Amino acid sequence: MGTEREDDEPEVPLDARDAGERRTLAWVLCINLAQALGVGTVGLVASSTGLMGAALDNLADAGVYAVSLYAVGRTVTAKARVARLSGVLLIALGIGLLVEVIRRFSAGADPVGIAMIVTALVNAAVNVLCLRLLRPRREEGVHLKASWIFTTNDMLANAGIVLSGVAVMLTGSAVPDLLIGLVVVGIVLHGGWEILEQAREARRAADAA
Repeated sequence: MGTEREDDEPEVPLDARDAGERRTLAWVLCINLAQALGVGTVGLVASSTGLMGAALDNLADAGVYAVSLYAVGRTVTAKARVARLSGVLLIALGIGLLVEVIRRFSAGADPVGIAMIVTALVNAAVNVLCLRLLRPRREEGVHLKASWIFTTNDMLANAGIVLSGVAVMLTGSAVPDLLIGLVVVGIVLHGGWEILEQAREARRAADAA
């Protein structure tokens, strides 16, 4: 009972480093919410599974950053718990995207290649900004490592969307977009599993200390 209470309370009053973490996480949270809205809207209009996947990934990132804000200044156990929640969230969204890929494959929607390319490039540029904000703090806790993994996954997904957009334009087929949707599903599920592994390691280290 007493241990749970300690896990839920800050270890110490917020210092300058904690304030810096909060400021960084608040910035990337707002950025990813804007990305999810913008990319998701284009994905719907352009009938692109890849872009819808990228939007879901950005939304998952925003969720990670939101729960990571809670973890700032708290115990290692609390941070591991937040990272575990982030991993579960990412896996759940990956499964949701898989369902969407299957639905679009059955419906036979035709994506717009140029919209995929331009949107993915813009999204990737914004992700670079997020990585620059997170880089100095990625070793300051498992919750921030989780945030770094999420944003790195976004870069891989956007690179794939650009390539599939080119393929859609050259072939006139929706197959490349559906394939990149499946690739994004794999990236998302792998990232979620990696975060869960890091959370388990952090929890074991905290228990052994």
